[in-house]
Amino acid sequence: MFTISTLKKFAMFFRTSVKIIVLATISAFLITGAVAFFYKPTYAVTLNGEIIGYTENKTELQNSINEYMEGEKEEGIAFRQIDSVPDYTLCLLKKDITTNDEEIYTKVTQNGTQYYKYYAITDDKKEKVYVSSFEDAEKVVKQLKEKNSTNKNDIGIVEKYDTQTKSFTSVEKCVSKLYEAPKEKVVKTASSSSYGSASSGKVTGTSSKKVSLGVSFIRPISGIITSRFGSRESIRSFAHKGLDIAASNGTPIKAAASGTVVSAGRSGSYGNMVLISHGNGVQTLYAHCSQLNVSKGQKVSQGQVIAKVGSTGRATGPHLHLEIRKNGVILNPQNYVY
Repeated sequence: MFTISTLKKFAMFFRTSVKIIVLATISAFLITGAVAFFYKPTYAVTLNGEIIGYTENKTELQNSINEYMEGEKEEGIAFRQIDSVPDYTLCLLKKDITTNDEEIYTKVTQNGTQYYKYYAITDDKKEKVYVSSFEDAEKVVKQLKEKNSTNKNDIGIVEKYDTQTKSFTSVEKCVSKLYEAPKEKVVKTASSSSYGSASSGKVTGTSSKKVSLGVSFIRPISGIITSRFGSRESIRSFAHKGLDIAASNGTPIKAAASGTVVSAGRSGSYGNMVLISHGNGVQTLYAHCSQLNVSKGQKVSQGQVIAKVGSTGRATGPHLHLEIRKNGVILNPQNYVY
């Protein structure tokens, strides 16, 4: 049974507790108001571990950097490569300190390397002349075939990337330089070729038809598609067996879907390559990597970084060569991603 003295003590304790709670609430409100008055939410931008400035809109700033990397709307420019991509960290900044998006953009892009795209016309796999567009290259090949040039089956087109442009030759001069008049009837056959080899990846053919895979894919990287599946089949000794996506050297490559790493290592013309099995005979292949982050037998989840973009193997510049396979048949990746 409570006594009057006990009740008085309880009342005093209750009043003290209420005062403390009220004071704590008021203090928290005042501190929050002071922070909101003097500070603003901002992103600190770091490059190679060093803070280079602050931005209020990291999406807009990164989009500007991405547009720079994708290249200007100029003929012949394929993409630009930068040394490293900036990192963003949310922080509070005094309102009297201004952001410096333009300065950050300049620091990130000032050492960028610009790559140009052009086409080499080859004779017996040796580069002979250069043209600026694939359309001109096709015209040269077509005219040599129409003229029944004796080397018509040895003529090919190679897509090239370089930091310097070549001296281009007109279609007429290309045909004149490459044409070989028939001397006698000689039967020639185009030599066959394959695009490297992939360990534990038995390839039985290719198909451009879309088939049901039962797997949902995401894009391994964002970039510019520079060579499509099956491209230039009529003028090359083999059709392109995948999809090439250009990106800066070191760009993280994500697993398109969860699965098990079948192989990870050097594989012929693929260079550094990762092959992942997603079950039910479905596999994805990622080639020309500069770095591999997984090993054979490892389980990976969708979106996990498995490698980084590079130019190892048979490659003219940093890009990802992506293949999708179903029971050994190589399928067109654009039916499922991009």
